Amino acid sequence: MAGIQKIPDSELEIMMTIWDADEKVTSDYIMDHLDKAWQKTTVLNFLSRLCDRGFLSCHKEGRFNIYEVLVKKDDYLQKESKTFLRKMHHNSLTSLVAALYDGESVSKEDLKELKKYIEEAE
Repeated sequence: MAGIQKIPDSELEIMMTIWDADEKVTSDYIMDHLDKAWQKTTVLNFLSRLCDRGFLSCHKEGRFNIYEVLVKKDDYLQKESKTFLRKMHHNSLTSLVAALYDGESVSKEDLKELKKYIEEAE
């Protein structure tokens, strides 16, 4: 997991679409499920970059390129979350939660879940 690179935001949107599919996909599938109205050549360029970076593999089936995930969503999110925590909050979970709470983006339900998680981890 140490070798996982950060994905630029545009490519991350494509990866999220593929991760959500939870199966091998074609570029047409991706185009149909993206929230963006990108040209097909743009999507193909992003897919090529994701393959070059080792996030996807690509093989031909008939006339279609089939894209398959090589890096699991959970692995990527865990690495990015740890990087964010280290860079923005100096590895302090308290700082992160305080920043979210001060912004009123933490609901009472979220706090209950967090409390339960902490109690189970102890």
